[in-house]
Amino acid sequence: MEILVILIPVSLFLGILGLGAFYWTLRRGMYSDPEGDSRRILNHEYDDAPKQDET
Repeated sequence: MEILVILIPVSLFLGILGLGAFYWTLRRGMYSDPEGDSRRILNHEYDDAPKQDET
């Protein structure tokens, strides 16, 4: 039973850490367009080469 004194705060800390990481990814906009990237890769007009400078 003494191990629960250690495991409960550790699990709560890890849960809060995971929740904070999830909110951080939401604020960074990582879930704003999940289907757009996959569709752009399949598009024939997608150009993966870096653009050349026109100067």
